[in-house]
Amino acid sequence: MAKRITTLYIADTDINLLVMKGKQVETWTSLALEPGLVSQGFIAEQALVAEKVRQVFKEAGVQPKDVIVALSGHDSLYRIITLPDVPEAVLPEAVRREAKRTIPTPLEEVYFSYQSVPAMKGERRVFLATFPRSPVDALVGTLRQANVKPYVMDLAPLAICRIPDVPRAIIVNTRLDHLEVMIIADRLPEVIRRLSLPGEVESLAEKLPLVAEEFNRTVLFYNSSHMDKPLDSTVPVFVCGDLAEAPETWQTLIGDRDYSVSPLPSPIEAPEGFNSNQFMINIGLALKELPAEKEEANFSLVDFNALPEAYLPEHFSMVRVLIPVGIVIGIGLIIVAVLLGANARTQIEKVRSEVTVVEDRVSQLQSDITALTSQTGSLQATANTLNNTIAALQLERAEMHEDLRVIHRKAGTMAKVTVGAITHSGSSVRVNGVASDEDAVFAYARELRESGRFSMVWIPSIRESQGAFSFAFDLTK
Repeated sequence: MAKRITTLYIADTDINLLVMKGKQVETWTSLALEPGLVSQGFIAEQALVAEKVRQVFKEAGVQPKDVIVALSGHDSLYRIITLPDVPEAVLPEAVRREAKRTIPTPLEEVYFSYQSVPAMKGERRVFLATFPRSPVDALVGTLRQANVKPYVMDLAPLAICRIPDVPRAIIVNTRLDHLEVMIIADRLPEVIRRLSLPGEVESLAEKLPLVAEEFNRTVLFYNSSHMDKPLDSTVPVFVCGDLAEAPETWQTLIGDRDYSVSPLPSPIEAPEGFNSNQFMINIGLALKELPAEKEEANFSLVDFNALPEAYLPEHFSMVRVLIPVGIVIGIGLIIVAVLLGANARTQIEKVRSEVTVVEDRVSQLQSDITALTSQTGSLQATANTLNNTIAALQLERAEMHEDLRVIHRKAGTMAKVTVGAITHSGSSVRVNGVASDEDAVFAYARELRESGRFSMVWIPSIRESQGAFSFAFDLTK
């Protein structure tokens, strides 16, 4: 039996609810919002929006439980980071450290989610997304007031990137107040650019020059860093939002580039009257719960739950079920014992002395158990401390291994440089070596600096001796 999937997206201008049964649209509804209730993805009036959300579910006749929701993605950042091949137990801390190093926003002000993606042997690649805390807290607070129970959250741009069944694509989503340009390569959203549009610009014709400029800038940015595999004419351009309904604007969008442009295709079955272009984000949310029908599918690989751990629904607990059952059984046993005691009082008197002996033994065993329990707590604390220490050492070893790999690999590409002693002290590294000429020393320093592994490369000394140049580098992480 096909699974029923309920999706909800609260945009600045409207609320969209879509319910699917498998890949078939079952019901849908949309409700416009007054200006100011939601601004750039932040719900400013939670009580009023919560009332609108209740109205949407009531009109659709849908129960507000097990709902997949989307966050607008405003002020969100996306990165594909490369790490040493650290153990799974160390990965969360490694990602947190790398996010702290590469994300300009303090981690205390954002939530972040990540997912491992295919990588070369010996390293680990992670897709990382960070998003501000305040819009998430406001969204969850609004849904709670509306008695809506979300269990999965996604970012709107990632939901859109999940729709095309192709490994490479450019997607342009244009709405009243913003536009997004997304580049998918090898089934991964490698570039996601979101730009707010001026409030005084109302028509698509007025927005179009800005949209075309941002499209061209994004493509140039990507191609400049992927010269081995640029976005050529074989890469399709998909449009959604306002652009999808205005084919006459597509040529202006791409300019003199030889791209094929078409509306973003919907992979679901929809009844007559359903405007898939309006519900693209909801469709992308639903695809999180719909398995691909064929192994050769090329949908986006990124599919994590961005709902912060604090807001995840509590899992079913067998203990919570067994406790009241146990209480009922215990009460029943007590009643039985009382009845039996009334009918066998004389037998109890005969064995009372034996019960006293057993009670003494039980008391002694309880004392022994208490002593063992206190020892177990101490041992557990020690074990936790050791596990944390081992995890930190493993991470430091992996970081050191990656540093040494980069240092030797960069030197290996230069025939005139030989690396000697290396002193690694956590956040700083001293590299000693010999080069055939001074230019090779500076070229090697430049290679290390451009590797992205070290924030600073300092050359404290270069000495010439018998036609060779000995050097020392101080590298800072």
